[in-house]
Amino acid sequence: MRRETPRRAVLARGRRAVALVAGAGLLAAGCAAPERPYRPQEGAPPAAPAAPTGPGDGAGRPSDGTETVRVADGLRARIEWPANPDPLLKVMVDQYVGTRRAVAEGRRVYKEGLELDAAVQASDWVASFADERWTMRGVGRLYNLRVSARVGKGAQVDACVDESGIRMVSSRTGRAISPQPAWLRTPYGQSVAARRGDDGVWRIRTYVDSRERCTR
Repeated sequence: MRRETPRRAVLARGRRAVALVAGAGLLAAGCAAPERPYRPQEGAPPAAPAAPTGPGDGAGRPSDGTETVRVADGLRARIEWPANPDPLLKVMVDQYVGTRRAVAEGRRVYKEGLELDAAVQASDWVASFADERWTMRGVGRLYNLRVSARVGKGAQVDACVDESGIRMVSSRTGRAISPQPAWLRTPYGQSVAARRGDDGVWRIRTYVDSRERCTR
């Protein structure tokens, strides 16, 4: 997800979310790394999957490693899997597909596969679209997926997001919003800190600063 939320008025909500994550970071997830609030536009909150199951939610993963997932009517996600993908990459894919699906459905809460700060930040991001009655159309792209660090039960997962193929539209009229948010124009990095629970399931705990320079 991106740093900006739909309207300037919603930015204050994002600032409060930053304060919420001040005491939690990758150390809590088992990795020593900088923390950050969930920001859907950058790959961090909004992030996001319940209805979304990520891998396997589309027509199957073709031999070239590219999978197209139907997120909602008029909205798809193009997932570019690396060769021999680590199963842990699914948490990144799931949160991306899930948060976008939540926006398309007009939901105000998103927690699937998320814990602690990530759940708060993702829900805040999703709710901002519901407040403005904005939704998404087009094709988003998730690529350069990788696990960049592992420490005990914690790990950091990184990816690049290209949403230049996405358009924001009014959920009331179906017309494109003008002007379109600037963050749709340029690919951005997204990083998450995940932790494996006692049940063996990996869940995202927080979104962390991405230092990735993403290109198309």
